[in-house]
Amino acid sequence: MPSGRRRVAITGLGVKAPGGSTVEDLWSTLLAGRGTAAPIRRFDGSELPVPFACEVDGFDPAGYVTPKEAKRLDRVTQLALGAGLDAVASAGVLDANPARCGVVTGTGLGGVETIMAQLRICILDSCERMHPLGIPMLMPNAGAANLAMVLGWTGPNMTITTACAAGAHAIGEAARLVRDGLVDVVLTGGAESCVTPFAIGSFWRMGVLSERKDNPAEACRPFDARRDGFVLGEGAGFVVLEDWDRAEARGATIHAEVVGYGRNCDASHVSSPSPGGAGAAACMELALADAGLAPADIGHVNAHGTGTSLNDEREAEALVKVFGGNPPPVTAPKGSVGHLLGGAGAVEAIITVLSVSRGVAPPTANYAEPDPAIPLDVIAGAPRPLANRVALSNSFGFGGHNATLALVAT
Repeated sequence: MPSGRRRVAITGLGVKAPGGSTVEDLWSTLLAGRGTAAPIRRFDGSELPVPFACEVDGFDPAGYVTPKEAKRLDRVTQLALGAGLDAVASAGVLDANPARCGVVTGTGLGGVETIMAQLRICILDSCERMHPLGIPMLMPNAGAANLAMVLGWTGPNMTITTACAAGAHAIGEAARLVRDGLVDVVLTGGAESCVTPFAIGSFWRMGVLSERKDNPAEACRPFDARRDGFVLGEGAGFVVLEDWDRAEARGATIHAEVVGYGRNCDASHVSSPSPGGAGAAACMELALADAGLAPADIGHVNAHGTGTSLNDEREAEALVKVFGGNPPPVTAPKGSVGHLLGGAGAVEAIITVLSVSRGVAPPTANYAEPDPAIPLDVIAGAPRPLANRVALSNSFGFGGHNATLALVAT
């Protein structure tokens, strides 16, 4: 890592995701290579063109807010609070100046459930019956605002909305706040909860959702020759980032270090990756340069890997551009947990932290038939031990937004 800047330690982890509302439960699901997609349970989706999704089971916001407060929060904010407060609790006693503590969140769409419910009331009934807190409930920055209020943290507070790259962008920008000495502690991550008829219908019309109704758990197949789209998911992932010296001084458990961050834009197409994966390749190169690493230093890549035909092929092309003819082994968690949109980059960053800290990468669920157009070593079938515990985590979003995090085991 280049000298002259503060090191960034990851000292807290929290998730609310399909397959696990705790870090250990999620990790077990991933190591087993188990898909979590199933028929939608939170409402009757049987008439939808795609009636299945990856949902967070058994989450109760009562563990984090009162029932009255929960009614004033969209589900995406409830999930963010759960994952965020779990991350803070796991970090131990922070004992930091609130003015030197920040919150940076990412989300793609914000309070979609609230938007749909309030529009329905307005159109079919009366505006007078709309929720008086509808706007604070649906605004994308509700998660960041509510986390700060619960924690009493008065430092920098912001929300990034760069589609499916938002969670990774949030962590990267938060890391810069720490390393530049602007804060001592940042709670950062991403959240999304838009498993609704509107979102499913919209993504289906774009042709990006898998339609394997006969076996939803095996629907999302990143990098597999039979892939036909992603499975929509919901969830949240948050980490506590801290000045390394401060974390060491208080005896914190340091899971990994954020050593590099790249972000750029394809400036090519609103929903398709740039030709040849040029934007994604440039983003990875920016992260490597920021970390002071060479491609040969990387032992593992957590791929964006959505399971759509074009995305997976372009990401593979990008990896070959950066690493040459023998890229490091890759894994794609979306085969297990689906695509969490604005929450994906954060949850997958946590998965990458677990991989480098524990020296093992989980398999890519449902990968069975290699695609000749994708010359990658896709980890599949069983977890893979990692001798080199330096990794990249990729996140790419509609609009051409790209983010790459470089993470190293301590």
